[in-house]
Amino acid sequence: MDVEKVKRLTRELLVEMGEDPEREGLLDTPHRVAESLRFLTSGYGQDAAELIHGACFRQETTSMIVERNIEVYSLCEHHMLPFFGRCHIGYIPRGKVFGISKLARLVDMFSRRLQIQERLTEQIAYEIQNAINADGVGVMIEARHLCMMMRGVEKQNSVLMTSSLLGVFRSNPSTRQEFLSLVSRPTV
Repeated sequence: MDVEKVKRLTRELLVEMGEDPEREGLLDTPHRVAESLRFLTSGYGQDAAELIHGACFRQETTSMIVERNIEVYSLCEHHMLPFFGRCHIGYIPRGKVFGISKLARLVDMFSRRLQIQERLTEQIAYEIQNAINADGVGVMIEARHLCMMMRGVEKQNSVLMTSSLLGVFRSNPSTRQEFLSLVSRPTV
């Protein structure tokens, strides 16, 4: 990202909105916006294979592994407004497990791109499936979208829930039910 160009464009946007970019409170806004956008879209510069590298470990287990309540913060690609919530991930390994922080890092990598929640959910699930050849993967995201809350229909309590179920999470109803039961339990 060309930070200087984003700063110039932000300054132009302020003028277009009727603001004075020389006003005390706005003097550093173009710089802050550029740095903010660089961070919020840093997922474009990351590669999942590099992110995961060295953090998949041999482990002979066929038990379901679930990590839930992973915080998600992203920008919707339609309005560039934030959506935020929680991601729950479950998988059944086939000889390899993830280092626990890598699941959260995968969520961050894909959510730090302009997104729609439906695609984000799928990207996380397929990356986990491909990285360790899991017998099954389940990903569920529940999020609030500021484009729904601040503009348009202005529905303050709406929550979008998306899920992606692969392998035995899709084909086996009892596996799917176990995953859904585990992610809906009260937090410790």
